[in-house]
Amino acid sequence: MNSTTMLLAAQVNQASGPGLLDFFMRSGPAAKVVLLTLIGFSLISWAIMIGKLLQLRRAHKQTEQFLRIFHQSKRFSEVSAASAKLYASPLVGLFQAGYAEIDSQVKAGGGNEGTAATQGARYRIKSLDGVERSLRRALGVELLLLTKGTNFLATTAAASPFIGLFGTVWGIMVAFGDIGRTGSTSIVAVAPGIAEALVNTAAGLGAAIPALIGFNFFGNRVRRLRAEMEDFILEFMNLAERNFT
Repeated sequence: MNSTTMLLAAQVNQASGPGLLDFFMRSGPAAKVVLLTLIGFSLISWAIMIGKLLQLRRAHKQTEQFLRIFHQSKRFSEVSAASAKLYASPLVGLFQAGYAEIDSQVKAGGGNEGTAATQGARYRIKSLDGVERSLRRALGVELLLLTKGTNFLATTAAASPFIGLFGTVWGIMVAFGDIGRTGSTSIVAVAPGIAEALVNTAAGLGAAIPALIGFNFFGNRVRRLRAEMEDFILEFMNLAERNFT
């Protein structure tokens, strides 16, 4: 490499300015703590969003498979056996809870063990309300599983801008301190503090914006799944009332 090429490369590097790592290394202890906190919030948020996206995709796919099985089968026992591998679907949890309650009530009424709740015309349940309560409890459990981790996204979206703002204020204080020590108001004197302020502001927004978008996106998906679960509860109750009362 000749001297002209080396000179051009140096000029390009100088023109490009310092990178994020340079800003981080040059910042003070308080700014580093703020940046590391925001980076941690961001990484955890992205991990939650990726995991939640995979979870909801599996739930949607297996829900469609379960509904086909549920509508094609003539007995609850057949549905229970066929849906054992579709545990990612929240409807499976609802069905298993309702099926277990019907089975226990039928057995308590004198049904034969192993064949209870499989032939609706021959067996009766004592409390339809008890079946509904079991389904509602299962609904709560499934919603907790679906929304697990999303509260952290809301916390990140709400807290990160303020954490970044704290770093911004701290950086401005550093800039004024540099002015007081040097007695100069030139850009060279205040640049480090201003750089800390701007980087912390950007980091706060960079952590908050994806978390907010993810929280709203997954909240909408969970609301749709909840509507499907509510519809399934009504359908299950209609079948239970028609065949076991």
